[in-house]
Amino acid sequence: MMNPRVTLQDVAREANVSPATVDRVLNSRDGVRPRTREAVLATALRLGYVTDGTLPPTKRPQTRLINLVFLLPSGTNSFIKALFNQIETQAARRPELAVHVETLEGFNPQTVAARLAELPGEVDGVGLVAQDHPLVREAIRALTRNGIPVVTIASDIQNVARLAYIGIDNRQAGRLAGQLIGRLLGRGPAKVALFAGSLSYRGHEEREMGFRHILREEFPAVQIVELREILDDRSRAVVETASVLDSHADLAGIYNVGGGTVGIAQEISRRGLSGKVVLIGHEATEANKQLLLEGVIDAVIDQNPRVEAREALNILTAAVRAEAYIYVPPRLQLVLKENLPNE
Repeated sequence: MMNPRVTLQDVAREANVSPATVDRVLNSRDGVRPRTREAVLATALRLGYVTDGTLPPTKRPQTRLINLVFLLPSGTNSFIKALFNQIETQAARRPELAVHVETLEGFNPQTVAARLAELPGEVDGVGLVAQDHPLVREAIRALTRNGIPVVTIASDIQNVARLAYIGIDNRQAGRLAGQLIGRLLGRGPAKVALFAGSLSYRGHEEREMGFRHILREEFPAVQIVELREILDDRSRAVVETASVLDSHADLAGIYNVGGGTVGIAQEISRRGLSGKVVLIGHEATEANKQLLLEGVIDAVIDQNPRVEAREALNILTAAVRAEAYIYVPPRLQLVLKENLPNE
């Protein structure tokens, strides 16, 4: 039964389109994209502005799967693997979604941009973890011009019409790491090293920025003597850690803003420096939790891939359906061996 209290303007507002678009859809006029047409019809039915019986079969919204694609960087980063698994696991419980998750060479913007360029004909929404690079930005702009919503995950990409950034405040995370390492080392002179996957990832750059700022503001005696990029690779992390420790026998601490912490910990442990060199990393992966228990890692800053996967799926689904959704950001959590999470 139609609801006489619902107006065309109500349908337009709920569907996030203009009243003229609603009028074109309900009167079968041209000039409306198929996805928008389906969203308007579904909204009109949900609000009771029309009923299924009042629409001829050709105008009834078709029930179809929402096709989402997620592009994640390949490699040994345990957080990315956990995010991959969470997206697939949660998507499998949602019959309205057809979700494909794939990995690419994340440190190669040409590869990411080329894959994004292939997507417009096959997807309704895209989520990705990628470098903030001109090629990637232009590829995202092309998708959004085609009406395909895009969300960035874990590391943001600026100056593009992305639907949302899903992740922690990375600058705040870097400041937290700096606050912690400064407190653990005391107020006297000390040398520390910074490791990053790639500073082309905005998230890694922001963590470095926050770390440097808090040391300069509150712990000026703590000196950053090295900055090494390890591409989130454990083997490369071992080599770079050995090089830094060879160059600075009095190194007091290491902050790794990205993946590869297991490789750093491996070299620290091999040299008998566990508990002597403060090590701060990111993500409460199973490997990192074990290293926390062993005392090789002092703390990790976690961002919960389960929450990020859930929010990415929810936001993209709502956008495709032209429905409102309130984003629930992941919580920034400092994890020590005394408060290891269950998941």
